[in-house]
Amino acid sequence: MTLVNFREPAVLADPEGLRVRRGVLHRSAQPFPADNGAIVEQLRAAGIRTIVDLRGEAEADDIDWAASRADGVEVVAARIQPTGPALEAAVRTMTTDADLGAFYLLMAESAPGAVKLAVEAAARPGGVLLHCAAGKDRTGLLTGLLLDLLGVPVEEIVADYARTTEALPQIFEGLAERNRNALNDYHAGSLVVPRPLLEAPAGAMAAFLELVDARYGGTEGFLAHCGVDAATVAAFRAKAAVGVTA
Repeated sequence: MTLVNFREPAVLADPEGLRVRRGVLHRSAQPFPADNGAIVEQLRAAGIRTIVDLRGEAEADDIDWAASRADGVEVVAARIQPTGPALEAAVRTMTTDADLGAFYLLMAESAPGAVKLAVEAAARPGGVLLHCAAGKDRTGLLTGLLLDLLGVPVEEIVADYARTTEALPQIFEGLAERNRNALNDYHAGSLVVPRPLLEAPAGAMAAFLELVDARYGGTEGFLAHCGVDAATVAAFRAKAAVGVTA
């Protein structure tokens, strides 16, 4: 089985190729059930040399990317933990798409080192794949930030994020199978997931980017807050932006 929700964001977010070079940035869900020969071929065909794994420690397994590692792909663990008192409180009170956008910023703010590591990896030569578990939330916020650095209009970033809706049935099937034992540990009715977390609503990404702009003056300000230096931003743009050179 190849990667679920695998795509190149620029194909939708910059269809005319005016801002983003092709082949530099991809996104997906985690491997279901694990890396295999079909995935190795998929990554090789896309020119992917680096994988950025945004999952938390408890979600990841060394076997997940064993075949691709053996094929020479480097895997960077940029752990954004989806747990903790503040994040769990935000999930309990989440009701709207805007709440999900605020949750995204809270997640990113809780892991500045991981954000920094992910952006540095994205600036490396060759194609880069970003993924978390579903390829929706952590993957979505990092992809949104990177596309914003390249000058992609907000409405196109939002459209790429919302495209994950098409893959959600397959994503949830894979997550349920992989986490069947853990899910069975919950008593009936005790596992409550807010509606926005089960969707990829356009309003969530729009709210996230608005909050980044209001709180940090934009993506560059937020990344600087996370410790990303100007040289890394320039290197990413030189690699990924049309018409920009080092």
